[in-house]
Amino acid sequence: QVQLVESGGGLVQSGGSLRLSCAASGRTFSTLAMGWFRQAPGKEREFVATISEIGYNNIKYYADFVKGRFTISRDNAANTVYLQMNNLEPEDTAVYQCAAGTNTAIDLKSKGDYWGQGTQVTVSS
Repeated sequence: QVQLVESGGGLVQSGGSLRLSCAASGRTFSTLAMGWFRQAPGKEREFVATISEIGYNNIKYYADFVKGRFTISRDNAANTVYLQMNNLEPEDTAVYQCAAGTNTAIDLKSKGDYWGQGTQVTVSS
């Protein structure tokens, strides 16, 4: 089992920045592919970004809507994955969830094995 706890969400104005964190426990963190997803009200959950497990040079994948504004990173010593979000737009308002996968970062884009509870991000115009 893997436990994931997100933090860092909040209310920010359009054009602002937030940094989300996800602390993992319960399994060797470095062997997990990690990622971020989001779900806006009335919409399905969607992929935001994933990062590979150890041994794959931290390969990163991003959704097209990120447009270079978001950066995913991980600190294996701290068992934490981050999502730096810059130039936020009202359309980015959603609950952001951390996910972990026991396969590859590509697989995680469509299927997570473990999920956090989520953190709310609200962007005002």
